[in-house]
Amino acid sequence: MRNRLTLFSGCSKVVIFIHGFPEIWYSWRHQMVALAQVGYHSIALDLSGYGLSSTSKSNSNSNPSFYQFVDDILSILEFFNFDKVVLVGKDFGSWVAYLFCLTHPTRVVGVISLGVPFLLPNPQRYKNFSEGFYLSRWKEPGRVEADFARFDVKTILSKIYILFSRPEIPIASKDKEIMDLVDLTNTPLPPWLTQDDLEIYTTLYQNSGFDSPMQIPYKERHEFKISNPRIEVPGMLIMGGKDYFLKFPGIEEHVKSEKLKDYHVGGLEIKFLEDGTHFMQEQFPNKVNQFLITFLKDHVQI
Repeated sequence: MRNRLTLFSGCSKVVIFIHGFPEIWYSWRHQMVALAQVGYHSIALDLSGYGLSSTSKSNSNSNPSFYQFVDDILSILEFFNFDKVVLVGKDFGSWVAYLFCLTHPTRVVGVISLGVPFLLPNPQRYKNFSEGFYLSRWKEPGRVEADFARFDVKTILSKIYILFSRPEIPIASKDKEIMDLVDLTNTPLPPWLTQDDLEIYTTLYQNSGFDSPMQIPYKERHEFKISNPRIEVPGMLIMGGKDYFLKFPGIEEHVKSEKLKDYHVGGLEIKFLEDGTHFMQEQFPNKVNQFLITFLKDHVQI
């Protein structure tokens, strides 16, 4: 269990935090402490292949998928002998949380997503973007590896945090790579990310590298075979008004649609942070913490 960090509060109410990219367990530092202080057993993990994870890029799983991350969550429940938990996900970590709800519905009592609504996978969703669209570039064999190889880990993380804090979708021109979209000589880090924070992220990614972390969310094709998917537990979606993901085709409309609520038969609250970016839990920790605490108090019984 070397890749799990936990804060014990001495009670049976359990919340597990699931990070996205380029994040790590540390991205939930503010939320873990806040929930532990109000009586929750807070757990964050480095997903397989990330940071301090004991699972490396040479993992024996010959067909890696998001279900491998679902197994990470299940292993925590089994290791600590937890019966039921609340899941909090962000970025692709939200999809992991949703998948867990669908595959292990009796083990979950609530699910919270930051930035990503439940929607069915669709490989054609982004087909109209130009070839410089960051997801297309990162799926191209060898492209992101060559892009990142030009820089050290700290520089890569600095560029990614700056780039994905912007409200614009990252798209490079044909003569540039994604990392060229940020010039560090005249662009500071986001004000909520300190040099100390950056050093911690750097140390963790120096341990794992980037190849393994990017494999499952960005390189693999994912099959979804669950018919009539429904989230049966109470849910909350927190969206940032300046999150670039909100500009993806159809996302804002989907968030406001009744179809989204149809997936959440256990009920869904939707909250907006007007100035929230893709990293809202680090940018506005107090506001996000209050959303979480209120939701847990009102909707979750363990």
